Amino acid sequence: MTKADVIESVCKEVGFSKKESAEIVEMVFDTIKDTLEKGEKIKLSGFGNFVVREKRSRVGRNPQTGQEIEISARRVLTFRPSQVLKNALNSSNGA
Repeated sequence: MTKADVIESVCKEVGFSKKESAEIVEMVFDTIKDTLEKGEKIKLSGFGNFVVREKRSRVGRNPQTGQEIEISARRVLTFRPSQVLKNALNSSNGA
């Protein structure tokens, strides 16, 4: 599913124009992005949690040469689905 698909879905479900739907979807994504850039957690009830984690620098190894290299410190985004989402996914595949 692409952003255009999300906009189309909002347009059909809510009845807004495509332009209004696009603006709403963009605002939601911008809010999520800005919140995550600040390092804050996002909790969407019934869906899951987005959390920014800090990873320390560490020594890694180039698999082709075996040479040690430093992997720099960075921030990574993790997603933990809620139990509701997990149940929905598992019940829809016939399990």
